[in-house]
Formats: sequence, C-alpha cells, structure tokens
Amino acid sequence: MKLVPRIQLGWPASAAPAQAKTKGVKVHYEGTAVSTRLLTDHAECLAEWRAIRKSHLANIRENYSDVAYNYAACPHGYLLEGRGIGKRTGANGNQPLNVAHYAIVALLGDEGLTEPTDAMLHAIRDGIELLRKNGAGDEIKGHRDGYATTCPGGPLYAWVEKGALRPNGTEPAAPPAKPKPKHEPFPGASWFKTGRKSPIVSRMHDRLVAVGCNRYKSSVDKDVIGSGDVASYEAWQRKMGFTGSAAKWPPGRTSWEALHVPKS
Repeated sequence: MKLVPRIQLGWPASAAPAQAKTKGVKVHYEGTAVSTRLLTDHAECLAEWRAIRKSHLANIRENYSDVAYNYAACPHGYLLEGRGIGKRTGANGNQPLNVAHYAIVALLGDEGLTEPTDAMLHAIRDGIELLRKNGAGDEIKGHRDGYATTCPGGPLYAWVEKGALRPNGTEPAAPPAKPKPKHEPFPGASWFKTGRKSPIVSRMHDRLVAVGCNRYKSSVDKDVIGSGDVASYEAWQRKMGFTGSAAKWPPGRTSWEALHVPKS
C-alpha cells in the first residue's frame, strides 16, 4: 500500500464525526472533467485532492466539516487520506446513506481522465481492505446504488459490479470460513420431564443464564431438570415474544433452536 497521510498534505486532524462501523464501502468518482495530466505527474494528483477538499470546505450549503471522502485513489496507485479511519463520510447523498458506507473516490471524471488505471484499482482495493480492518463490512457498492447519480461512472462501476477484484488476478485468497458451532438438536417436547438428568440440561442452564433469563436458586443441580429450569426457560420464551400458553414449559423447537445450546 502506498499511503499519503493527511499530515503530509498539510491538513490537521479531521473534524468529521466519528463512526466505528458501516455495512461496507462505496466507490465514487469526481463527476466533472479531470485532466489527463494526472497520468504523468503525481504532483497533479495531490493538487487535485487538495482542491477537492478546499471546494468542499467552501460549500456553505452542504456545511462540510472536511473533504467528503475517507480516501482517494490516484492513477499512480497512491491511497490519499481524507477523513480516514473511523470517520463518517459526507459523500453518499444523504444522512442515512452516509451512515451506511465509508467512501473512496477515484480521481476520475466524466471527461478527460475517465478510465481507471490498474494502479488506481489496486489503490481502491487497498483502501477497501484497510477500512474492512477498521469497521467496514463486506459490501462494495457504487454511489449510484441507492442514490440517483451516474457516480462512479461507467468504467469504474462495471469494475465494482464484477466484485471490485484486483487487476491481473491478484485478488488475495479469501480466508477459510470459520466452522459453524454445533448446537444440540431439539429432542422433542416430551424429553423435558422434571427430574430428567442429562449433560444437555447443564448446557441449557448455562445458555439461559448467558441470555439473561436466570431464574435459578443459588444451589441447584445443573444436570437435573427442576423448577429453576422451568422458570428460566419460560422467561426465555417470553423474551422471544411468546405469550400465554405458548410461553409455558416445555420448550418448543423455535425457542430451543434460537437458544443455541452447544453440543458437548
């Protein structure tokens, strides 16, 4: 990753509001003419990024606290810091959309420089992966997803729609999926007889305590179904929204599966 931090740009710490998590990242472009000089002179990229921030801060109607985007990506593969990590974007069209996704803008326009370079796509992926490590979810979308706009332009949006993969097949392998925990299957309502002794009862006891439905006395045989199990499980079924006879003992399949009693 080739990161240009905001301190290198001569900017103070971002005054944008904090936001620790989002559903993912949205990709943007400038939507105006962008000079092809950026392709041959990285200094032009830095000047373009500074100009974007200056124009946002001068926008009295929108009242920006900082440049709208978390990062920018330039044709030379540099990731340019904007609001940075853990900051709410101001780029997605309205408040609900701003809360939903962080924002990365490509230094591309609708005239002049309109096609992303491979280095730029790598920089966008660098930004996505950096944001994912710091609160962003898995979604990768274009600005036009959920807002009436042409952003991020045809070529870049086509890349986003294909999964925003790194060029030349260099997408890192996905981490292996974590095995799903094994839960005790529902043994049937008739299994839950008072006095039954089983390790399953002990594990049910622990789960009922964990979900905040503890109605047990201080001294209880965890392996044996007793009055504490009945009271605690009925509290769990009420917590799930069951009422009347539906909330009464014995357990039902729906509430049991939702309790996630682990297997030994």
